[in-house]
Amino acid sequence: MRGNVLVVNCGSSSVKFAIIRPECGTVMAQGVAERLLSQNSNLKFFGDGATKQTVPLGKEANHHSAILAIVELVKQAQLDETIIAVGHRVVHGGEAFAESVLIDEEVLEAIAAHQHLAPLHNPVNLQGISAAKTAFPALPHIAVFDTAFHQSMPETAYLYALPYELYSDHGVRRYGFHGSSHRYVTGEAANMLGKAPQDSNFISAHLGNGCSLCAVVAGKSVDTSMGFTPLEGLTMGTRSGDLDPSLTPFLEDHLGYTGKQVNTLYNKDSGLLGLSGLSNDCRTLERAAADGNTRAQLALDIFCYRLAKYIASYMIAASPLDALILTGGIGENSVYMRAKLLLLLQPLGYQLDPDANENLGSGAAGHIHQENSPPVLVIPTNEEWVIAADAARIATTQSH
Repeated sequence: MRGNVLVVNCGSSSVKFAIIRPECGTVMAQGVAERLLSQNSNLKFFGDGATKQTVPLGKEANHHSAILAIVELVKQAQLDETIIAVGHRVVHGGEAFAESVLIDEEVLEAIAAHQHLAPLHNPVNLQGISAAKTAFPALPHIAVFDTAFHQSMPETAYLYALPYELYSDHGVRRYGFHGSSHRYVTGEAANMLGKAPQDSNFISAHLGNGCSLCAVVAGKSVDTSMGFTPLEGLTMGTRSGDLDPSLTPFLEDHLGYTGKQVNTLYNKDSGLLGLSGLSNDCRTLERAAADGNTRAQLALDIFCYRLAKYIASYMIAASPLDALILTGGIGENSVYMRAKLLLLLQPLGYQLDPDANENLGSGAAGHIHQENSPPVLVIPTNEEWVIAADAARIATTQSH
């Protein structure tokens, strides 16, 4: 079965989409509906890499109406008849899904049953599926879960040191996220090294506004830094990462925070933004630090220090290590942060090749280590291609 896949990614206030050729990853068209449920909601559509169209959606626009508007633009571009399947990013599948699946009523019920674990995402993921099924009722729709790749983690990695009944009765455990990204870049890394994924061990660092590490052994996730929610782990753009749980009652009892305010503090006001008081964008902070802003420099220092500590600890899970992988917006593009990280990792034998680091172009894959260093690979992630490839594979299986 040949054709394109429509990839739909519903965020809390946006819908990203792309039409992709699954066999090679070529993007035929893409765009985003953003600022949904606000007066400034709009839909941006890019076709053939050059054509740009912006359509106002109105203050009543939600995820369902946004997808219907996307479909209209797809039809105007005469791409609708090329679509063989629709792939949906779904944030949380809990323990129910260890791989991508064809969406049926049972799958929809399971996604809904995990809404309490991802209240900002699973409900809108369901809206997106509903709207896309309305627009393309005859096509197969496939769910690709952020959490699925990490279902191979052992109990020693995913259980918290809490009363076991919280896990057995209520599902309190570490789930992990960014699964499609970690899965993609570790597969690409194996290809770059001329090895089979099942014969390779990697530490994958997805570094963007959200950040996570993943230890991958023989092609399978065995540990990851995000936990019950995406808050756990590394310092991120606006998320705090790891902190003392006793801070929550302190904030509530002594500073008058409500539970909702604490959640907002940890998820939206912390990380690089909270430390710097300036921005969650690494590029902005690098410029400010170069101009002498000490808070911006401190935020970058803490980000890299926490990251280096986590990488060192993950060598226990992924030994013997074939390569450290850097991906995501920061990992792929920040020459400064990559150099700073490898300086911190020198006690483990890592040596930066400054020329390779400086000359690696944006969007390019390559290595940034010296010959006498453990390998460090920079690999641009492509979660959309993972979704498209899974959707096409499952759609083809269903057609036979």
